[in-house]
Amino acid sequence: MRVLVTGGAGYIGSHAVRALQRTGHEPVVLDNLSRGFERLVRGYELIRADIGDRDAVLRALRGCDAVMHFAAFAHIAESVENPRMYYHNNVEKALVLLNATLDAGVRQFVFSSTCAVYGIPERIPITEDEHKNPINPYGTTKLVLEADLAAYSRAYGMRYIALRYFNACGADEGGECGELHDPETHLIPNVLRAAVGGPPLQLFGSDYPTPDGTCIRDYIHVSDLADAHVAALDYLGRGGESQALNLGTGRGTSNRDIVAEVERVTGRSVPVQLAPRRPGDAPILLADPRRAEAVLGWKAKRDLRIAVETAWNWMNCEKAHETAPRAAAAA
Repeated sequence: MRVLVTGGAGYIGSHAVRALQRTGHEPVVLDNLSRGFERLVRGYELIRADIGDRDAVLRALRGCDAVMHFAAFAHIAESVENPRMYYHNNVEKALVLLNATLDAGVRQFVFSSTCAVYGIPERIPITEDEHKNPINPYGTTKLVLEADLAAYSRAYGMRYIALRYFNACGADEGGECGELHDPETHLIPNVLRAAVGGPPLQLFGSDYPTPDGTCIRDYIHVSDLADAHVAALDYLGRGGESQALNLGTGRGTSNRDIVAEVERVTGRSVPVQLAPRRPGDAPILLADPRRAEAVLGWKAKRDLRIAVETAWNWMNCEKAHETAPRAAAAA
């Protein structure tokens, strides 16, 4: 199957591109590279264009059988500071993409959604039937597009899977791609940076009603996420029904657990500074992934140790990449 992957030069998208190729699909990346990196998809077909450019999207869709949509802004704090930018990119431009997909005759759509659509849940673990009440514009934009997809599914036969994933982590096990966020907001890379002499880790909140006082989250390896996207694509290819599914491990990991695992993997101490809770941070966010397991025949396989090890390996690969040109010049 030929698949248009929007945002395929980003963190999760670049892993999905590799998973598609490994399973016999033909990925075509569409990315404006505003937050993606061309080198993460080197060797793959790349169309440098914006999802809001209808003509470019229509050209990219020629010969495609499906769309995987990752192209979105995804920083919660930034969405609070600049909601207009988030609604423009994540909703308005996404509707251009969705309409172009419809006009091109493509009827299979895999959407990168988020657990942020739930807000602060009433029940743990979180099922897909939990009340949706996002507490930031980022989560709201994702929920809006889920509603758009549901409407298009009913009216036009657009079949979709919206994958609500929890905390993405880790990197490609072969060291080909990983996190390159600027600024970096994910916990594991920031703990690793603290371990190698970067700024001390800011630990936001140590008085939550959890065993060690810090927030608990469901960390899922990015390669498991990528495999789930391929499983969703194959499910739609078999005539599967449109729906939203949680992607997680069903296991909770606290912030202090992350620090301890980084110290084990790196053999280095992590300096920590305690800071006040951040507004809106729930004590526990934990997925119930059973529906995705039943519908897609998929299950997360990689544990926290693999996530930290692959992230650590990626960080070291990036250091080598950054110093190589200077070393060559000096030689």
